[in-house]
Amino acid sequence: MRLAGLLAAPLLWLGLVYIAALAALLITALWTVDSFTGQISQTWTLDNIVTVLTGSLYQTVTGRTVGVALLVTVIDVLVALPIAFFMAKVAGPRLQRVLVIAVLMPLWASYLVKAYAWRSVLSQGGIFDWLVSPFGGESPGYGLPATVITLSYLWLPYVILPIYAGLERVPDSLLEASGDLGAKTGRTLVSIVLPMLWPAIIAGSIFSFSLSLGDYITVNIVGGANQLLGNLVYANVGAANNLPLAAAIALIPIAIMFVYLTAARRTGALSNL
Repeated sequence: MRLAGLLAAPLLWLGLVYIAALAALLITALWTVDSFTGQISQTWTLDNIVTVLTGSLYQTVTGRTVGVALLVTVIDVLVALPIAFFMAKVAGPRLQRVLVIAVLMPLWASYLVKAYAWRSVLSQGGIFDWLVSPFGGESPGYGLPATVITLSYLWLPYVILPIYAGLERVPDSLLEASGDLGAKTGRTLVSIVLPMLWPAIIAGSIFSFSLSLGDYITVNIVGGANQLLGNLVYANVGAANNLPLAAAIALIPIAIMFVYLTAARRTGALSNL
């Protein structure tokens, strides 16, 4: 009874705010907008969902969005692994605390401030241009590369922390035993560390992949004329005033994340979140 009393309020809140909102989203996707009056017609139809699934525009934007999210996730994991390994296995206790604070510090700044800072860095004549111009390089400017760079920076702390926590649970005695048995560093990392760390890597990828999948602000700031799914949802909610179509588009990343989380659950990664 005590446990039920403790869980009743948060479960009720979860049901009302989250599950009910998803149900309302699905129902809204089945409505239409009267082309003459602009009012929502509560006549149930699958037209919006069919349009989203079969329209070439939505297929192209979906592929672009998933590609950006996957690329951001791969970059973040590759960058996070050596940083997290140094924090967990090399740094002393004092330096370890400093590094954890350093990883968390970007989260204290506003999302918009960081996105606009990268817009300044990647602009023509910006800091990046100034750094690479002596070597014959130039800034990528605004576009998908700038979007990937900015999103990778924004979500990197969310990937480092789960991997760091996973590495801390890898006993040092296993690494020492592997070395005593003659295994080199690369073999130890591949055969000992990586299998134990895989759930933590998947857990970190959930953050970067899901956050990139639903982002639309960064693309507006540094993406140039490119659009992701979030931009289509935003445009249909605002300027186009077509909430049912926006709801149908929003079901795409929800479905993708449902599949992703189902696969991640099989690896035991959700216990690392």
